Amino acid sequence: MANIKSAIKRVGVNEKKRVANTAQKSEMRSEIKRVETLVEANDVDNAKVALQTTTKHIDKAVQKGLIHKNAGDRQKSRLAKKVSSL
Repeated sequence: MANIKSAIKRVGVNEKKRVANTAQKSEMRSEIKRVETLVEANDVDNAKVALQTTTKHIDKAVQKGLIHKNAGDRQKSRLAKKVSSL
């Protein structure tokens, strides 16, 4: 464990950020899975609405640096392709 006051604070800040990042990334993944299940169920209207919210989650994760820009674009593209194939 850190002894210096600033290092102790840094550990706490890093832990808070780690928890927040994990939660946001998990939420993004859940949204992606939601769209995929709606596509499998052939639910066009709900899939389109879910795709919009999922796109927002992915964009937010890219903006925060949780995932790389290209990875976010790839995920959005794959989901859009699945929804448009319905």
